[in-house]
Amino acid sequence: MNHRLPKVAFICVHNSCRSQIAEALGKAFASNIFESYSAGTETKPQINQDAVRWMKELYQLDMEASQYSKLISDIPSVDIVITMGCNVSCPYLPCRYREDWGLSDPTGKSDEEFQKTIKGIYEKVMELAKRIKKGEIL
Repeated sequence: MNHRLPKVAFICVHNSCRSQIAEALGKAFASNIFESYSAGTETKPQINQDAVRWMKELYQLDMEASQYSKLISDIPSVDIVITMGCNVSCPYLPCRYREDWGLSDPTGKSDEEFQKTIKGIYEKVMELAKRIKKGEIL
């Protein structure tokens, strides 16, 4: 039996901060459970530089090495969609399961806010991996 890993898309409008963080953490810490993608309805010329800096400091992950801001049309079809907290402006993407993490955007805020957001995303990624592994999702 060929068992493929579920594909998870982390979605927000600009695909430059929260969704990029989630993609990086998913790839680094849950790649044996799901494939991670991030995208948005608009792109930014670069990933949020505070997010890049704090991901290097907290998790030794260089998001700019392998990630860039992408549109929803740039990623494959997915099984699970996680919206990051963009409410009604959250893009729609067909999937088998969807949830919203309700995270506020730390862009332009203090280093403490960035660290809190990144650590919160890490916890949610780990929890998502646990739920997928247990068969609670899909």
